[in-house]
Amino acid sequence: MLVIGPHISIAKGYGKAAEVAVQIGANTFQFFSRNPRGGNAKAFDEKDIAKFQKIRQDYNFGPLLAHAPYTMNLAAAKDDVYEFGKKVIKEDIERMDYLGIEYMCFHPGSHVGSGEEVGIDKIANALNEAIKGDEKITILLETMSGKGTEIGFKFEQIKKIIDKVTHNEKLGVCLDTCHIFSAGYDIVNELDKVLDEFDSIIGLEKLKAVHLNDSMMPFGDKKDRHEVIGEGKIGLDAIMDFMTNPRLSHLPFFLETPLEDEGHKREIKMIKDILESK
Repeated sequence: MLVIGPHISIAKGYGKAAEVAVQIGANTFQFFSRNPRGGNAKAFDEKDIAKFQKIRQDYNFGPLLAHAPYTMNLAAAKDDVYEFGKKVIKEDIERMDYLGIEYMCFHPGSHVGSGEEVGIDKIANALNEAIKGDEKITILLETMSGKGTEIGFKFEQIKKIIDKVTHNEKLGVCLDTCHIFSAGYDIVNELDKVLDEFDSIIGLEKLKAVHLNDSMMPFGDKKDRHEVIGEGKIGLDAIMDFMTNPRLSHLPFFLETPLEDEGHKREIKMIKDILESK
């Protein structure tokens, strides 16, 4: 069964977001675990949560994905930024686990000049403080494009973080198609080679979810610019080949393309129509 959905705002509640997912033909969705540009997390409304859980069950949703806020930098050089990031990841793991969310992804972080190895150690230390080992949720490191001092644009960097975390059975990877294309992994012409490399370095069993995006920027440009499926430099054929690859087709796909709900509805229908015609 194809599991696909976009990023949906929870500003009007989790229940409303689940309703939107159903209306646009999705059977999963991604949402921010808290204000993506700030630090506030709204208290749960138990009525809203009950509605959300009922819709999720009634419509047989696939795994859901929470996205940590952009303000969280677990590799930060500044102590106050780092401490804030550690607080957020710990709180949001607990909050999302309470909701029964299967996955939570985060951008590993930017070392901002302190160095890659220092940044990797900081990320791992923060995860060691936040993950107890008894959680049901799986925390996903997102593959990045490599802009600035980002960590996570090379598979080796992600592997180093995973290896330094005690309860790394609670860790996985969210692969972003735009990001890895921009980082220099040729998923258009050499997808199987890229997957072989991922498998040899990290292990495909750690790949739990996909951010399905086209790219505005050319291959290897190290810029993070998402595009509508089929309208970018990756292209529709390569994206459909990616989705139908037997090593990937079982994963949940999350659209982060620059569209609103109605646009995502058309995008999901297009993808489903192409898959059904194959």
